[in-house]
Amino acid sequence: MISVDARPHPYLLDPAHTALVVIDMQRDFIEKGGFGDSLGNDVGRLEAIIPVVAGLIALFRKQGWPIVHTREAHKPDLSDCPPSKIRRGNPSLKIGDEGPMGRLLVRGEPGNQIVDRLAPLAGEIVIDKPGKGMFWATGLEAMLAERGITHLVFAGVTTEVCVQTSMREANDRGFECLLVEDATESYFPEFKASAIEMIVAQGGIVGWVAPLAALEMAAEKQVSHA
Repeated sequence: MISVDARPHPYLLDPAHTALVVIDMQRDFIEKGGFGDSLGNDVGRLEAIIPVVAGLIALFRKQGWPIVHTREAHKPDLSDCPPSKIRRGNPSLKIGDEGPMGRLLVRGEPGNQIVDRLAPLAGEIVIDKPGKGMFWATGLEAMLAERGITHLVFAGVTTEVCVQTSMREANDRGFECLLVEDATESYFPEFKASAIEMIVAQGGIVGWVAPLAALEMAAEKQVSHA
């Protein structure tokens, strides 16, 4: 086990059974012309974490630990997107509408792809999820079980919506969850701060939170003791 300096107390990472989950680092949320932009958000806030997320991915690849990438994505006929979701939020363009990067939040469209700097490599798991959480209608739980994963490290966007939803769902399924706080972001800084405090409250009721530097330091110690 590797001890990571985290809140509310050290996180014990099991390197043989740990995976990274990178939530929804896709163009539709991070670039101008995407769904996030259509809602009137400052997408630059999310774009700013790309270097940290890239560093986190690089750490996992160096260690040979599994990586899961998710995209919020719907079938082209929108049969997996409830009408209530399409109506919600009063965006200038709705889910499925044609935007500058193709149809918003639709599988296979240019805007639905993960940003180039964080693009998955062959062998890494890529999940298209129709909901906020990463387990519903994705088959991911079985994939993690097949690989013997018990510990999950989270990154991505947005902190209070898809990241927190996925982390809570994972917690309910018995996974030990760590959020890398500088590798996640929200369009609203106060929402990110509140979500983090919810996660670590009451002795870590949902999980742990730590910066990338703490995880890197713990990994380095493991190498030096090997």
